[in-house]
Amino acid sequence: MRSDWTDLPPEVLGAIKAHTGPIRRVEPALAGNHADIAATVHGAGGRMFVKAARKVAPNKDGAEVRSLRWEAAINPHVSEYAPCLHWTVEAGGWLALGFEHVQARHSDYTPGSADLDALAKVIDGLQSHPLPDVLERKRVERRWEFLADVSPLAGNTLLHADLNPANVLLGDASAVYVVDWTFAGRGAPFLEMALLLPWLLKAGHTFAEAERWVSRFPAWTSADPAAVDLFARVFADKWQANIVTNTADWALEHAAAAQRWAMYRRGRH
Repeated sequence: MRSDWTDLPPEVLGAIKAHTGPIRRVEPALAGNHADIAATVHGAGGRMFVKAARKVAPNKDGAEVRSLRWEAAINPHVSEYAPCLHWTVEAGGWLALGFEHVQARHSDYTPGSADLDALAKVIDGLQSHPLPDVLERKRVERRWEFLADVSPLAGNTLLHADLNPANVLLGDASAVYVVDWTFAGRGAPFLEMALLLPWLLKAGHTFAEAERWVSRFPAWTSADPAAVDLFARVFADKWQANIVTNTADWALEHAAAAQRWAMYRRGRH
């Protein structure tokens, strides 16, 4: 559960205001869950998007702080997509990041949506993007290595790895922004589409429609079907484990979509 802006200690607020000037209004973000605080801050110099997380101890990062450190590290390497990181504040047991505020809306992944064309361009761009050195050791397949031999999922392609509709923002004049790089890493190129597939199912695509849509990408059509089957299985298994402790509606829906896709893959053989 997200914290309230008023939970920030005075020393953190003071450090943030050194960048924003006096804060006139704060609008909490309605989507996302990878920071204790995420909000649009209206300051003297205009709007800024601020994400913040508390440490578990004075000198010990928790999962949320580690996620923000990853976002800060990769941001300058993906400036074609990500809103610019303007400043970082570390004080009072918190880490806060100040990003460029963009005026944009969440994408629509329903069948026939024109937003899917923008999503396809993002994926094409990421697939050909050089792998930033900072992600060289961040292997996406490690998420599932406790479930099976996942070596077929390894690779050297830059993956955002969480292209859900709330993370692909569409602005005016065909501007596209990709936010929340928490899960970015390297892996087999088809994983970007495989991780997207449950979101397409949740948006109303059938299994056949979703797989037909991702078939526009060479990385999908050239992937070993056995590797795709492996991913579908371990992905579904991990989500079943996740919902033991995370019973939020979106998590239950995602686990169900992953399970249905894994069963669909099994039924094709």
